[in-house]
Amino acid sequence: MTDSMDSRHPPAKAKAKAKARAAGKRQQLTAAAARVLHEQGVERTTIADIARAADVPAGNVYYYFKTKDELVEAALSEHVTHLETLTGRLDQLPDPRERLKGLIDAWVEQRDTAARYGCPTGTLAAELDKRSEGGLDLSAGRVIRRLLDWVEQQYRHIGVADPEGHALALVGAYQGMSLLSNALRDPEIMAREGARLTREIDALG
Repeated sequence: MTDSMDSRHPPAKAKAKAKARAAGKRQQLTAAAARVLHEQGVERTTIADIARAADVPAGNVYYYFKTKDELVEAALSEHVTHLETLTGRLDQLPDPRERLKGLIDAWVEQRDTAARYGCPTGTLAAELDKRSEGGLDLSAGRVIRRLLDWVEQQYRHIGVADPEGHALALVGAYQGMSLLSNALRDPEIMAREGARLTREIDALG
């Protein structure tokens, strides 16, 4: 009787391991979706492409995500996670100027990727904006809004006039240099513009 009960009710440890495996597989797919959608764009990417990048059988993807739009949403959540990890690390710096300069450094470090594919969130937002349905463009916009809010907070700590305007200018400069770097396939645009933005931060009163 005990053996029968055990077969119907797996030990808690086995359940926990199965749950952890499922979470790990979902995270594999989410990370792969963020990468492949950035490299190929939404329209050119298939669920099979993402499954291949995640090393997951294509048929298994539907256990975790029912549609490609759900994978796009997951990719956007991955961008949020990356942003929160970065800003969380930068928040450990005592000076808001250094936090902003650290953000610029992080952008410049990705210059080769930006030159090849553009800004991960910016390119996705631009593509999703052209779709007539789904609302994913609003989700992409919320990722950018998180970045803007964090940058604005740093300018408020510095005490500049119009911190919102400064935040818009800085994030806009990032989008612009990513776009130009991608269009011209020139990663050094990111490096040069990053250095200019850093000088502007140093010059703040």
